[in-house]
Amino acid sequence: MSIPAQFNAKEAEQKWYNYWMENDYFSSKPDHRTPYTIVIPPPNVTGVLHMGHMLNNTIQDVLIRRARLKGFNACWVPGTDHASIATEAKVVAKLKSEGINKSDLTREEFLKHAYDWTDKYGGTILEQLKQLGCSCDWSRTKFTMDEDMSASVIKSFVDLYKKGVIYRGYRMVNWDPEAKTTLSDEEVIFEERQGKLYYIKYQIEGSEEFLTVATTRPETIFGDSAICINPNDERFTHLKGKKAIVPICGRVVPIIEDDYVDVEFGTGCLKVTPAHDVNDKELGNKHNLEIIGIFNEDASLNSYGLHYQGKDRFVVRDEAAKELEALGALAKVENHINKVGTSERTKAVIEPRLSDQWFLKMDTLAKPALKAVLETEEIKLYPNRYNNTYRHWLENIRDWNISRQLWWGQQIPAYFFGDGKEDFVVAETIEEALKLAQEKTSNYQLQASDLRQDADALDTWFSSWLWPIAVFGGILDPENEDFKYYYPTNDLVTGPDILFFWVARMIFAGYEYTGKKPFNNVYLTGLVRDKQRRKMSKSLGNSPEPLQLIEKFGADGVRVGLLLSASAGNDIMFDEELCNNGKSFANKIWNAFRLIKGWEVAEIVQPESSKVAIEWYEAKLQKTLLEIEDHFEKYRLSDALMSIYKLVWDDFCSWFLEMIKPAYQQPIDKATFDKAIEMLEANLKLLHPFMPFLTEEIWQYIAERTPKQALIVAEYPVMTSFDEKLIADFEFASEVIAGIRTIRKEKNISFKDTIDVMVINNENSSTHFDSIILKLGNVVVLEYISEAIEGALTFRVKANEYFIPVSGTIDVAAEIEKLKEELKYTQGFLRSVQGKLSNEKFVSGAPPQVIDNERKKEADALSKIATIEQSLKSLR
Repeated sequence: MSIPAQFNAKEAEQKWYNYWMENDYFSSKPDHRTPYTIVIPPPNVTGVLHMGHMLNNTIQDVLIRRARLKGFNACWVPGTDHASIATEAKVVAKLKSEGINKSDLTREEFLKHAYDWTDKYGGTILEQLKQLGCSCDWSRTKFTMDEDMSASVIKSFVDLYKKGVIYRGYRMVNWDPEAKTTLSDEEVIFEERQGKLYYIKYQIEGSEEFLTVATTRPETIFGDSAICINPNDERFTHLKGKKAIVPICGRVVPIIEDDYVDVEFGTGCLKVTPAHDVNDKELGNKHNLEIIGIFNEDASLNSYGLHYQGKDRFVVRDEAAKELEALGALAKVENHINKVGTSERTKAVIEPRLSDQWFLKMDTLAKPALKAVLETEEIKLYPNRYNNTYRHWLENIRDWNISRQLWWGQQIPAYFFGDGKEDFVVAETIEEALKLAQEKTSNYQLQASDLRQDADALDTWFSSWLWPIAVFGGILDPENEDFKYYYPTNDLVTGPDILFFWVARMIFAGYEYTGKKPFNNVYLTGLVRDKQRRKMSKSLGNSPEPLQLIEKFGADGVRVGLLLSASAGNDIMFDEELCNNGKSFANKIWNAFRLIKGWEVAEIVQPESSKVAIEWYEAKLQKTLLEIEDHFEKYRLSDALMSIYKLVWDDFCSWFLEMIKPAYQQPIDKATFDKAIEMLEANLKLLHPFMPFLTEEIWQYIAERTPKQALIVAEYPVMTSFDEKLIADFEFASEVIAGIRTIRKEKNISFKDTIDVMVINNENSSTHFDSIILKLGNVVVLEYISEAIEGALTFRVKANEYFIPVSGTIDVAAEIEKLKEELKYTQGFLRSVQGKLSNEKFVSGAPPQVIDNERKKEADALSKIATIEQSLKSLR
């Protein structure tokens, strides 16, 4: 089988992915082996591959392929999330472009459009992951709106409601006026923004006196229920028990007292709007204030806004400020920076809003999750610096608002039958609901048609928090074979930005429903940034198209480029040059393989140098295996790849192949050739998780293989003991070879010309690698001597002195002159350094590292002078 001159990445990627799929290597079924399980962080169903996905899924694929090679029953479950807010927004926008309003459709009609949308666009990202080489068990692909997944969510809701953990309450919630739904606290991102502080004058009822209040939101005056002063603020003692008139709307409101008011902020007075601020709501409850909601669901003003009715809140902010100024009720306006809550999904500014919603109590759920990570360490976060972040969130957690005013998602299984707030039941089906409603009311004449199911859907995260359990059917049937075999899973790979949205909540669900952790380890990747440390975004134009990168550099090149800089938890400074490095590495391996396969093999005696080379490389391979194992245990995948990279590029390609390479037009002995192939195959096994396509291509070229002998299911190299001294001895020998090559280059001695080398072995160094020194230095004689040789070129390796007799190969006189010049320069440099070190002011004032650096310069200069002087002595 002829081997192409170059590796064709595109052809190999298509060929071997199809081959892996045809032979069903990715699928997993319970058997006698130990399982290794990963569940994919489900991307949005309508999403497309971006750089974060590339990094996250490459890491998962490395872990799953390595587990497969190590003999585990590797199972990687793929899937997508229905992403209620994001997907519904896209469907609404699409309908709008077609002249259809969501409000004109029934729920069933809208859901048909939503499913049509997901059928058309959903799953695109999973197909793109295949191009990256991801070896998921595609037969297990799940979607959070699949029938069984939805049934799991509904069953969970009903169960938690029966336990009293889910409740319905009238609370202040975060309202997204663009998506027209509530959000949990974790879905609100606070941003510092430049705003204004408006000083508004409220007239005291029955007098000409005014009270000035500072606010950032003048549009909310229409919802004012009171003015609050601090009871200890002597400036306002005379106002106790009086009332104030709200400008524009003319409403008379009480002046109340509460030490909540900060006397230092603004004017020391506070306008109280209980319907639109969490803290104001508490004041309202405490002082029995009227609650006046002034916003529609899109944050335009309702009828309480008088002549501003129907206008957007930000338009009203500007217009009301002008009206206040015209009325003489605006004292002044100042620039003011404050934190503004925005929707994580739509980026809209959040409105606090009072609403009946469903909540999940978090205090009891959080306790086992805290213990598992911070006490027993049943679950480990990598890097562990996220433990503190995790602790802070869980110790300050608030109840989770799990209802959303959306149609795309699992509809809340609550059924209403009356006008009262408690006139509802919770059940998995309407049949069960009817039975419960009849029993609750003692009215057995109730019909199913009398029940109204809650129109809201559940928060997407309430679906995905069950992901590791539900994908194996563990909610609906906890005794099923798959769930008992694969759960708990092994590793979770995700971003720290969803540590609370998803990771912590999966831990809650795991202990609540199974009494077990959902996974052993959480590997938290960093963000992919550009080389200027900017977050990648389309608006900045700094986010490359992943599939174009694969087209340009090959999937293996892109994977290596990403992983070489992907230490756990640290942001990746992405540069396309990294992918080019990955492509170059692939070419290096390909060319090394072609070199080996190009040698003629003969039944001849194995040279001593080849025996030693094989002995050394096997030890080096074992040492690298130990390093790799340590790196993987600590989730340092970047370091693991770098260890393999150095082993293959430096040790295998640059040294081992040079050591065993036969002379020009000469054959290689079969024993050495077979060992070279064996070592190459070991390298391919180590590389396969990182570079699956290239390695499978070379593996299949090496020999005819049956499907059972494919690299993807080969046996990972086994760790054995190795001789550390052998590796250290080679390091010394490599320095000797480097010294010989340097002299050849500097003195223009052709590498084709043989030389002799004499050595004074002051280090008592090993002679084990002498055959390698002879071969790679093209040395005829390597002799150990006790005295220096006159008229020879010299170099040092540690304390050993090496002499190369010149015997007419160089111009001695010219060489002496050159060495004299070099000696003169080095002596001058030494005097300069020693002058600094003898200067007490410099030594006492300079940082320790600067002094250490100068002393190293001194030592290097002294060593170099000794070598030059020895060379001059030899040449004279």
